[in-house]
Amino acid sequence: MNYRDVLEKIRLAFPQPVSDPIHDSYFVHSMMRALDQVDALKTHLPILGTAVPGDFAAARQTNLPNGMSSVEDVTANLVSYLQGMTIFGHPRTQQNVIPPPTIPSLIGVLIASLYNPNIAWDEYSHLVALAEVEVVGMTTQMVGYDPEQATGVFTFGGTGTTLYAVKLGLEKACPETIRTGTPEDVVVFVSDAGHYCATNIVGWLGIGTDNLITIPTTDENEMDLDRFEQEIRKALKNGKKIAAIIATLGTTDAFGLDDLESIVRLRDQLVDEFKLDYRPHIHADAVIGWAWSVFNDYDLEENPLGFRPRTIRALAGARRRIQHLSLADSVGIDFHKTGFTPYISSLVLVKNQADMDLVKRHPEQMPYLYHFGEHRPGMYTLETSRAGTGVLAALANLQLFGEQGLRGILGHIVEMTQLLREHLEGHAGLTVLNRNNFGTVTLFRAYPEGVDTFSIKQQEFEDTTYRESLLAHNAYNQEIFDYVHSEAMEGRGIVISTTDCYRQTTYGEPIVALKSYILSPFVDEADVQTVVKKVLEAREKLGR
Repeated sequence: MNYRDVLEKIRLAFPQPVSDPIHDSYFVHSMMRALDQVDALKTHLPILGTAVPGDFAAARQTNLPNGMSSVEDVTANLVSYLQGMTIFGHPRTQQNVIPPPTIPSLIGVLIASLYNPNIAWDEYSHLVALAEVEVVGMTTQMVGYDPEQATGVFTFGGTGTTLYAVKLGLEKACPETIRTGTPEDVVVFVSDAGHYCATNIVGWLGIGTDNLITIPTTDENEMDLDRFEQEIRKALKNGKKIAAIIATLGTTDAFGLDDLESIVRLRDQLVDEFKLDYRPHIHADAVIGWAWSVFNDYDLEENPLGFRPRTIRALAGARRRIQHLSLADSVGIDFHKTGFTPYISSLVLVKNQADMDLVKRHPEQMPYLYHFGEHRPGMYTLETSRAGTGVLAALANLQLFGEQGLRGILGHIVEMTQLLREHLEGHAGLTVLNRNNFGTVTLFRAYPEGVDTFSIKQQEFEDTTYRESLLAHNAYNQEIFDYVHSEAMEGRGIVISTTDCYRQTTYGEPIVALKSYILSPFVDEADVQTVVKKVLEAREKLGR
């Protein structure tokens, strides 16, 4: 076969660059057919199709096909890979911090994928580059930064947002590190409930995991400020440079909120006291908590949206920390978490544009770029290729929801979370572990009959004589989870998750917890009641 014959088939597999009504119709039909096939996988279960185990050993032996296939055959094959995929928007899914994406955000991903903009340069992305700046503008004002001074870029995930922050802080503490390499006397601070990406970042930046100082957390899952002050003073007295302080505004497991205001106040005090010639960079890892900024000016007393009193209390509790995001030098935002977009849509906001100039490259290093145009973020971004998908998805949802919509959806899932906690706390054998945290995740434990759940939590956490009790109850909760999960897979319950280490006890043992993470707007009170019903049913089945 002549290559021209092959080329003819290849061209039919692409959207046509010049409008062709027949082929345009074929393209739309192909997309619709794929969606129809995915839709056919939906049942009453909170997963697509059936759960099929993957044969990874066989997958490693896969070879490239000899000949071409058709769009139709490839589509059917691609859809098959969604078998067993969790439907995160299903009202019976309360599994993790993964939201269902909205229709406009999906459209944003589709049209960005269709024409493949690279937002490293406006010449390669045109108005999609403008869309990034508009999203930066909206979120800048949400968190309280000065839009004339702040900047921001979309990056490869929540880890990327913190990576940018630590790198900027490293350049502040140790100028010219980008050229001369990372010194050995640099440390980074984070709480022990902060995201484990901090460990990756200090390792990849050459700071070293031994130089990541993790601060214990309080019962509220926020950084212990007394311990933090002790450790940062110790580091400064020993001549260490502080590359970054990572304050977590919404921990993954419990929605713990570090006291950013106090952290900033202490940082400023120590700069003066130790006469530092730099100001240690403070990053707010708010990839989950950022969205609560829409409640900063919500009238909690008037409560125009009509939330229940317990929900208002939770919103107020979150606001007391989130309202101080503007004090941080940078903020991490994940739209693919509490912004309801598809992966990946992550933004790092930087309070002062001058900070980004610390990592700016020289034009002569990029001789084939930036000959014209006025927007050139690729001069200082880590990535040389940045897709426009996350940008248009984020813009779509910010425009779709507006302030009112974000308040409505966040308020609803917080309300459902509070209802779940009410139902859990109504049973003597169940106890909520993070009752003083105010997000949409609930960590709880079940105990056998006869256990005093009012005292056991503290005893197991602090008293080494309760070690055996703790380990036994860890195993018990794993059995509860296994039952609840198997029931959900049969269509008789709710998909929840578990964490192997909600916190460590004072004597170093992990505390296992059951975990409900409500992010679907379709969850309602009947669904949270089902969680409690199935956990109690599991206790009865275990008979102990």
